[in-house]
Amino acid sequence: MFVTKPKDELEESMEKLSCTTEIQAVFILSSIVIFFCGFLILFISRFIGRNFKKWKKSKGIFLEFNSGNMRRKRSRSLTFQSHFRDRIEMLLSAQTLVGQVLVTFKMSIFINCPCFFSSPVRSCSSYKDRTIPIDLTFNAFFSFYFGLRFLAADDKVKFWLEMNSIVDIFTIPPTFISYYLKSNWLGLRFLRALRLLELPQILQILRAISTSNSVKFCKLLSIVLSIWFTAAGFIHLVENSGDPWLQGRNSQTISFFESIYLIMATMSTVGFGDVVPKTYLGRIFIIVFTLGSLVLFANYVPEMVELLANERKYTSSYEVVKGKKFIVVCGNITVDSVMAFLRNFLRHKAGEINTEIVFLGEVSPSLELETIFKHHMAYTTFISGSALKWEDLRRVAVDSAEACLIIANPLCSDSHAEDSSNIMRVLSIKNYYPNTRIIIQILQSHNKAFLPKIPSWNWNAGDNIICFAELKLGFIAQGCLVPGLCTFLTSLFVEQNKKICPHEPWQQLFCNGLKNKILTQRLSNDFAGMTFPDACQLCFTKMHLMLIAIEYKSACHGYCGLILNPPAQVKLRKNTLGFFIAESAKDVKRAFFYCAICHSDVQTPELIEKCDCKSKARRATGKCIVSQSPECSQANCPFSTFRTFFCEMEEESDRLDSSGMFHWCRATPLNKMILKRTDKAKYEFRDHIVACIFGDAHSTLMGLRNFVMPLRASNYTRQELKDIVFIGSLDYLQREWRFIRNFPQIYILPGSALYSVDLHAVNIEECSMCAVFSSSCKSPSGPTLVDTEPIMATLNIGYLRISCSARTPSGPQFAQCFSSNPRKSKYRRIPILTELKNPSNIHFIEQLSGMEWNFSGTNLHLSTSFATGTVFSGSFLDSLLATAFYNYHVVELLQMLVTGGMNFQLEQHLDKEKLLGLNTSYSTILPGKMRCKLGLLSLNQTVLSDIEPRKTFGQIFCGSLNNLGILCLGLYRMIDEEERNPEHKREVRWFVITRPENEFSLLPSDLVFCAIPFSTSCYKKDSKASAPYEIINIMPLKKETVPDVSPDQTPLVAQQAILTLGSKHSSHHHCTYPGETVEENGKESMEETTVEDAYAFHH
Repeated sequence: MFVTKPKDELEESMEKLSCTTEIQAVFILSSIVIFFCGFLILFISRFIGRNFKKWKKSKGIFLEFNSGNMRRKRSRSLTFQSHFRDRIEMLLSAQTLVGQVLVTFKMSIFINCPCFFSSPVRSCSSYKDRTIPIDLTFNAFFSFYFGLRFLAADDKVKFWLEMNSIVDIFTIPPTFISYYLKSNWLGLRFLRALRLLELPQILQILRAISTSNSVKFCKLLSIVLSIWFTAAGFIHLVENSGDPWLQGRNSQTISFFESIYLIMATMSTVGFGDVVPKTYLGRIFIIVFTLGSLVLFANYVPEMVELLANERKYTSSYEVVKGKKFIVVCGNITVDSVMAFLRNFLRHKAGEINTEIVFLGEVSPSLELETIFKHHMAYTTFISGSALKWEDLRRVAVDSAEACLIIANPLCSDSHAEDSSNIMRVLSIKNYYPNTRIIIQILQSHNKAFLPKIPSWNWNAGDNIICFAELKLGFIAQGCLVPGLCTFLTSLFVEQNKKICPHEPWQQLFCNGLKNKILTQRLSNDFAGMTFPDACQLCFTKMHLMLIAIEYKSACHGYCGLILNPPAQVKLRKNTLGFFIAESAKDVKRAFFYCAICHSDVQTPELIEKCDCKSKARRATGKCIVSQSPECSQANCPFSTFRTFFCEMEEESDRLDSSGMFHWCRATPLNKMILKRTDKAKYEFRDHIVACIFGDAHSTLMGLRNFVMPLRASNYTRQELKDIVFIGSLDYLQREWRFIRNFPQIYILPGSALYSVDLHAVNIEECSMCAVFSSSCKSPSGPTLVDTEPIMATLNIGYLRISCSARTPSGPQFAQCFSSNPRKSKYRRIPILTELKNPSNIHFIEQLSGMEWNFSGTNLHLSTSFATGTVFSGSFLDSLLATAFYNYHVVELLQMLVTGGMNFQLEQHLDKEKLLGLNTSYSTILPGKMRCKLGLLSLNQTVLSDIEPRKTFGQIFCGSLNNLGILCLGLYRMIDEEERNPEHKREVRWFVITRPENEFSLLPSDLVFCAIPFSTSCYKKDSKASAPYEIINIMPLKKETVPDVSPDQTPLVAQQAILTLGSKHSSHHHCTYPGETVEENGKESMEETTVEDAYAFHH
């Protein structure tokens, strides 16, 4: 009995004909022959073309007889070819509408390519198959596109060997062979999946993707899909065809979808086993593919997931919650900068953080940075974007933020570029929303002059500039004037979260001092009418608080500024802002709650709290407005007294700048100040300051003007000024000279601190301090080696051992010790202060210190070198960003202490006086000579010896304040006492104690950091032979080497027993510099200052 097949099944069987091995070979060989023949033709054509050009060049003399018409025809032909190629390139790059349609059609074909793998590989489709015409149309389009690419290619041979060309050669010719064989075979058509690698390029051409993350994600996705589909196509081919040497007997029928399933199971290393290869070719391929897929799946897929998650996570907009405050932080968003900022920002309101921090970063955060954000997720949010784009500023809602803080990178290789980018961020933010409060970090001092020129910049609204160079060099200048002062001031702004275990008693004392910080608090109205010494003593004795400065509002002149240790003529008013050295904000609240009635008999500071009568009085008082009272008369106004005193001193020969803040001189030519090594005996430098500079003609300027200005403060007499000698490259110092040429007593020695000959040429053995600055050269070697030159110079200078027997300088550093039984030695060590860019390099300096007891770890601010005042790093300046946000008055006080200049309020007042036509040759507000000084006084050789009793710090504090008007701030104590170092094996070293306790016991050898009024004489007038008071970083001197001091030398020597520091507000400087003159100069002409100098020389 015969079974007949249905008509549909019969037609289907006729459409699917069995493909013999010979037919498959014809399809494959056609592509192979076309590939090698085409390559051979192109190679031969190139060879013939190159040889023809060489022959034509060698026979050029005879070819000159060619007619001009032939040349013109050839030129037109070349022009047409070039124009035709340009048009094709524009078409392929989708620069025209036709090109965009062409590229879009090509991409759609790529996406639909996998649908043609449904046919069995072992069968050959007849022309009755409906997919054949569609496939033929696609191949015709690919042939046309291949021809366009071939014509546009410059190098035909290179084009022929490209992957896309090989794919076209092995997939297009079999379509035309099918016409001859009347059948179509799937064959190597799976190679078309490799065209998916062009998907990112096509999407970029069509502008479908633009961001870096989307482009990267698309590239990774195209790689994974192309490898996935190509491997599946190969398995589909070999498993359905079988091994050729077995005539296909081990083949199996497997669909293309099952092949994709098998490849995915292999890539993911799961391997279910339900679909497995049976052919030897398939198994060998799976073995090789498994090794590669491990790398592919382990690297690409997680990265794709991360990009997709981050794209959604960090590109969203910040949701503003009504009543919740937030700030925006942008600029240098790195692990170190974020950690430093969070550490200092969160400590101000520990446990009471109600301000969220929105970080705006231009790149996605690293895993380490993500961990930091997750750890502080309660008050941090990261959003990817740029402050230069208004769209990103809108996403972070900068118009609703409390402030926008811009972080700079102090370790960058190009400081000018870093400042320029941050200034552009300020411009972008101010243009978007002019009322946004900006606090910015600037690396170079001259760049900050651009910010006040922004129309919407408003100092009164809280806009602030933290200039690293200005503050950093100011700190180093203080360390040169007063040994240990650099560490003392730095410790007031350093926050230490690391727990340490001191091994020595002196380490415990130093660490206790690090707990104190500069804090501000409005004083109780019960302080109104009191003098500053009375208020300061009341805070110290009753509240255990150290009041050091106040914000004074002058009713006479309308000036509002900070005054350090003001004189008794200044009376405190209601609602006065006080500056304290204390451990916590809770402690300084006592000054706010103090009530003369309720707390008069309270002996325990912790019991001073808010009382009922106090709250009633404060509500009734409100903010105090000072009226024009008799207090503002000429007799009672302290500024009038200062002005009268200053006018009396006008007859002196000292010449000051227009603000009266700094010593000034005519612009000195550089060649007159250049020293030679042979001039050592000519200049006789003694008790001078040596500054070691590392830079060249291409280095970024560090701004040495900021170092010189505190050393030339006007509260020093001209006789007290110390010579400053710079050692460094003449090419570099020549660029700096135009900014310091109007300051007196500055010299330059071309050379290097790495050479001992240059050091001896400036008489370094008799200097008062040697400052080693960090290199300003660009260092591509990494952050560890940025301090190589300063460390080597420190090693070179520290190795010098200077004999004291021949000659002892008159400076205090080399005189007899302040002990009652002074120890002496034949040699001493040169005092040195080294700057480190990278604080982690402190361990190199610690090895040079020679101390046996060092702190564990490498934290700079916990090192012995820092405790003794021999090293400095500006890394702590990062903390000022958060400080300026919470309390800009603290930053103002810091600028006053270290820079010796003026704040913006005083500068605005001077501008007003200039507009009114007032005299600008000296300051009419607070003459520089009347500023308070910071000094280091001995307990035995200065006026402090008259204070009795002086066994504790509280006694010397109250006694000096009442009797002398001197405000004691801290101690500088010897590390090794006589009993600890009986044989003098170690050199004498000193460490800083910040704000000792009231009952802290004093030693006879202690030195006291003091704020000294200008008019106070600190040496004993009745002494006939007063010996200087200190030795800094030197070996003990032997008794026979101490020179005798004659009576007529007493005033000078005793004067040198006081190391002083002038201080005043600093933010901008209103000085007379090159290009301008003061009124007293008459018709004297000065060298014109260029536009580049304008930053430093306002007015």
